[in-house]
Amino acid sequence: MDGSFRIGRLFGIPILIHYTFLLVIPLFAWIIGSQITLTIDMLKEIYQVPIDITVVTAGFMPYVLGTIVALGLFVGVLVHELAHCLVARSKGIAINNITLMIFGGIATMEEGIPDPKAELPMALVGPIASLFFGIVCSLLVYAVPSMTADPGTAGVLVFIFGYLGVLNIILCAFNLIPAFPMDGGRVLRAFLAKRMPMHRATQIAADIGKGFAILFGIIGLFAFSPFLILIALFIYIGANMESTSVRYSHLLENVTVGDMMSSPVTTVPPTLPLSQVISMMYTSKHLGFPVIDRDTLVGMVTLADVNRTSSIDREAMQVRDIMSRDPITLPPTAPVIDALKIMSAHNIGRIPIVADGKIVGIVTRTDILKVTELKQI
Repeated sequence: MDGSFRIGRLFGIPILIHYTFLLVIPLFAWIIGSQITLTIDMLKEIYQVPIDITVVTAGFMPYVLGTIVALGLFVGVLVHELAHCLVARSKGIAINNITLMIFGGIATMEEGIPDPKAELPMALVGPIASLFFGIVCSLLVYAVPSMTADPGTAGVLVFIFGYLGVLNIILCAFNLIPAFPMDGGRVLRAFLAKRMPMHRATQIAADIGKGFAILFGIIGLFAFSPFLILIALFIYIGANMESTSVRYSHLLENVTVGDMMSSPVTTVPPTLPLSQVISMMYTSKHLGFPVIDRDTLVGMVTLADVNRTSSIDREAMQVRDIMSRDPITLPPTAPVIDALKIMSAHNIGRIPIVADGKIVGIVTRTDILKVTELKQI
């Protein structure tokens, strides 16, 4: 995901932090710190334990504790996403990474059309992990007296463990709301998919998720809660994207790149002047060409490559000066869905199709969209 950087690996899974995570931590710290008195009263009611506030409320300590609790919450989110990933990996699904961001965490997996038998345990295990983490933190509240005899230190520990216990149990409950693409929505889809095709189950779950998103948005507006409005947008956009992805996967199922590739292919040699390539783009309306040298594919030249050069230098340049080398290729038997995934992952608009070392066609995003539109008729 753009705007992310890696901080390490757990169980072989790369852990990334999005820049929004760095923004939300101080925000959460301020919110928690400014409401610390109300929170202490709430924790006393929930756990029925005394909390010494001598240290907790002193100076800048509320905001220090707010930062600790905010970071602890994201540890809980990481446990939640790791649970998803470990179950998914046991089902044979490849895991790319886990990214911590403003709304929590997201696990990126290489998944085609979801399998209800795999999705149900994958969806449930995340909230269960959050519930377990919350219960452990809650139990630690009652273990505090055996950890320290100092009332101030005990108050700090009770506040941290108690707040994290409550937050993770709430996280479990919130994720079980059937608002697709949240875990509860995925559980709903898995149940629906046992009675109908996956694309239809996804559409129903996505529509319900959009309904919840609209409800959250309305509540957020009346409650003056920007965060709830952002969550509503996140759910609505996520539901729409997931529904579209599954619909495309259904429509393009069993379709290969050989079925839709354009052939014969217009190619260019590496020594062709760049000015002529630009003229070809204007004439053919094609924005990329395979580069062939002695019957061998050696690169791709695209409008993006041209735009990276200075207009002053283009007159003296040839294709080989700007072409992308070692292009990604696919055989004619490759599924179209694989081509679409590669295009999205590498941000490219076309893939040459190669058989027996020779280029036999090319597939573009436009080709895939046209076939998808025809399939919907």
